[in-house]
Amino acid sequence: MSVFTQAIARLLLPASIMVALAVMVKGYAEAGDGFSAGLIVSLGVLIQYVAFGQRLPGQLVIVRKAATISQFGLLLALATAFVPVLLGKPVLTHWPAPSEPVTHLGALEFFTPLAFDIGVFLLVIGFVVGVVNLIAQTIERGHQ
Repeated sequence: MSVFTQAIARLLLPASIMVALAVMVKGYAEAGDGFSAGLIVSLGVLIQYVAFGQRLPGQLVIVRKAATISQFGLLLALATAFVPVLLGKPVLTHWPAPSEPVTHLGALEFFTPLAFDIGVFLLVIGFVVGVVNLIAQTIERGHQ
């Protein structure tokens, strides 16, 4: 790959993370969109593999910790979904309730759908980046 391609790839990773965070804050359904945001970050990492091969992306923290990221995301999503059941409420009960005020930080609302979206976001990133890394390692071994 050319130096120009590698320079653009380096710029696209932080840009993809910023776009993903914007999608997380306000997705097209007001609660955010963890799945799409996770795919956006994963595509930013995939571009690193296309531009640099296995060498550079393998050094990124997001790649080295992909399994841990996906496990934490799964735990957070499951906890958000099923903790209400332990309290005698339906699955995925929202807190605060729809009639109660929600804590805001700018446009960001702190309520359980956001926690669920963050869990899905982390799960998607960990899974997709982990799979892409395994494919890249397999290809690298095939060339040796």
